[in-house]
Amino acid sequence: MTYDTRRRAPRTTSRPARRPHDEGPVTTPLLTITGVTKRFGGVEALTGCTLSVGEGSITGLIGPNGAGKTTLFNVISGLTPADGGQIRLGADRLDRLPAHAIARRGIGRTFQIPRPLGRMTVLENLLVYAHDQLGETLARVFTAPGRVSAEEHRLRERAHAILESVDLAHLASARAETLSGGQKKLLELARALMSDPRIILLDEPGAGVNPTLMRSLVATIRGLRAAGRTFLLIEHDMDLVTELCDPVIVMAQGRKLMEGPFAEVRRDPRVLEAYLGT
Repeated sequence: MTYDTRRRAPRTTSRPARRPHDEGPVTTPLLTITGVTKRFGGVEALTGCTLSVGEGSITGLIGPNGAGKTTLFNVISGLTPADGGQIRLGADRLDRLPAHAIARRGIGRTFQIPRPLGRMTVLENLLVYAHDQLGETLARVFTAPGRVSAEEHRLRERAHAILESVDLAHLASARAETLSGGQKKLLELARALMSDPRIILLDEPGAGVNPTLMRSLVATIRGLRAAGRTFLLIEHDMDLVTELCDPVIVMAQGRKLMEGPFAEVRRDPRVLEAYLGT
């Protein structure tokens, strides 16, 4: 079975311009962040942050430590509520919603340090990420056992297909805690895909991944983007940013500093000052 990674919702009208690494035309913004602020006591981690992510892009988010990148991810995904501003996914406003409702709107998220359910198998880790399963309602287990069983079968097939797409099918029965660091990163991505997100937030996917698994991860992300997925990616490995991302957004002091192709971004005096303090 081949897992269809294409989005099920209708696509927005696209513009004719094209970008490097792209398999298709650049599209209108999918994720829009406007004037978002977040304070922790007297520290303002996000200061009127405004940026957007184009549908079908792999957008890189870079910046020095403390720039607010992970805080922004936490605010987008609802793990940390914003103190001000707006976050929209398409026409849907997200910043007033709890994390589980945001996930249902189409935000997928991975973490810098993978968080698998260690004592469960790799396959089971995916199955628990499927939204609104019939079997979650006890009454339906007794009143509609055939429908519950059929859905479980479909979800297992889908989970196996996703594992195949990220090169983890051979580990479906292994306990998640036995995986290597790189394999856990791939499992994080697979779990995010199980919820059929419109955009996936990747927090340092290359950290701790060996070169062989890195090639598999890069190929997987490219394949998913070619099939219609959108990514916003935090990464400190500039080689990986160069290979995958266009455009690149630079954050500093809790706000967007600039945006553009990485070849331009890396030479900009403002970026050099933010990273090097020169």
